Amino acid sequence: PAEAKGWKVLSVTSGGDAQKQINDINDFITQGVDAIVAVPDDSAGVCVAVQAANEAGIPFYTIDRSAVGCQVEMTVLADNHLGGNQSGNAVVAHLTKKYGEPKGTVLHVTGNLAQNVAQLRKGGFDEIINQHPNIEQITKEGSWKADKGVQIVRDVLSVQDVDAIYMHSDCVYSESTVQTLKELDQYAPRGEEGHIFIAAIDGCSGNLALIREGSTDQASGQPIPDFGSMVVVYIEKKLNGEAIEEGTVVQEGALWSPAQLKMTDVGFQLFLSTTDISIDNIDNPGLWGNQ
Repeated sequence: PAEAKGWKVLSVTSGGDAQKQINDINDFITQGVDAIVAVPDDSAGVCVAVQAANEAGIPFYTIDRSAVGCQVEMTVLADNHLGGNQSGNAVVAHLTKKYGEPKGTVLHVTGNLAQNVAQLRKGGFDEIINQHPNIEQITKEGSWKADKGVQIVRDVLSVQDVDAIYMHSDCVYSESTVQTLKELDQYAPRGEEGHIFIAAIDGCSGNLALIREGSTDQASGQPIPDFGSMVVVYIEKKLNGEAIEEGTVVQEGALWSPAQLKMTDVGFQLFLSTTDISIDNIDNPGLWGNQ
């Protein structure tokens, strides 16, 4: 989208190295770019670079996750709380169908709970589940590590039955979880007796394949392709001197619509809606896992 406007785009990758990211940003500042966009490797650590950009008069944007402890121009990210709500509602609907009322046992495998993203994915899910006192929830921290997720599933399911599993990232956990269920002889496809309902956030292609085959059931899909295109819209507004205001942002036909634009202590945040994915809409070409 940026190049289509005739803009020159300079891109580098930090490979997950927070210090390299800061150095790269400082290089861009020296070159006198018009705007900077980053996915922060370290949400607090990136503030050194944000401050330098601010001093140079260069607007700074983040996508996918926000800075912590400093203000950027805007962050474009998924509404992770909504994603947790969507997965929670799917689990409750399944348990209600299974037992005639919302009851049962749910294993909740989180990401790194020191991070805002995992806190929101947990909070959104808990908000739904906690409305139903007969649903027992077992919450374990998986720290975005597949092997840790496997160990949690193995440890919990070897001592008790669960009706559903909710995972903070299908990209990380879904394929290894299904494999672990098979190894524990606790796997049954959707619709068969003994099926464990699996819900997750992200909407990676690997999990879409698992939903198609009946191994998993629901994903709250992130609008990842739209992070970049939406940040370009707001960079253009900034460069043109247009003011932006809090409120609902709507785009006809967009999976992320409606989005919520809010002013926060770290600057404007544009929360794009997640998509509630099930077998019924799995082939929607707009889903990033299908692209």
